[in-house]
Amino acid sequence: MLIYKIFRAKEWAQLQADGTINGAPIDLADGYIHFSTAQTVAETAEKYFAGVDGLVLVAVEADNLDLLKWEPARAGVLFPHLYRELRMNDVVWQRPLPLADGAHQFPALT
Repeated sequence: MLIYKIFRAKEWAQLQADGTINGAPIDLADGYIHFSTAQTVAETAEKYFAGVDGLVLVAVEADNLDLLKWEPARAGVLFPHLYRELRMNDVVWQRPLPLADGAHQFPALT
């Protein structure tokens, strides 16, 4: 199952350059990297990244991640949380997440 992480351009560039990242500021504060599912990622974008341009959507295969836990978050929905750094070799694909008329335009998610 693919899970998704939204990165700002600077964070994506850091992952590409360093090969690993401990996440965005919210991830560092919480002690794990927040991911979303195909069903929750648009709401995540709207809630935490409204109006932010230059985002990158990263897909990761959940079955390949050690230290991944599914934990309740918004309204008790289970979200995947990674309790280790994200590695560039964890990334299955990445796509730009452009804004159009104030809404992020998502690629087809599988």
